[in-house]
Amino acid sequence: MIDAIKTFFTDTFPPQLAVFFCSMIPIIELRGAIPLGCVLGLPFWQSFGIAVIGNLLPAPFILLFIQKLFSWMKRFKLTRKMALWGERRAEVKSEKRENLSFFGLALFVAIPLPGTGAWTGSLVANFLGIRFRKAMLAVVVGVITAGIVVTLISYGVAGIF
Repeated sequence: MIDAIKTFFTDTFPPQLAVFFCSMIPIIELRGAIPLGCVLGLPFWQSFGIAVIGNLLPAPFILLFIQKLFSWMKRFKLTRKMALWGERRAEVKSEKRENLSFFGLALFVAIPLPGTGAWTGSLVANFLGIRFRKAMLAVVVGVITAGIVVTLISYGVAGIF
């Protein structure tokens, strides 16, 4: 299975672009991109750097424009269900984190599990009305922390300690 994934990505993109695009995909984010970089033979520092940049790229757009996008999507029958699903997901996550502080948001983004990354953290911060600068800084801290954890696990450095 790993060989099939490696072959697909190496035949389609250079390894760096594969890691970059993978890190931009919701739910997968850098939690999947860094291990992909490891499998593709990239050095740890390259996988980490590319994945962090790719994972952070959508965050400011989500923080600034997601509510406008959902409002626009709700006007069309074809995209209404997707917009309502996204809003419900953000509401459920934000209800659990109403007292979300800078460190709470950063910790939420840093947890290396699906559904807790930059995309969801930015979405929750937006719906909670957290100011852009505070939210963006928390997302950056969370993504870097998650990147360090995933890199240590993926490249086996964690086994040294």
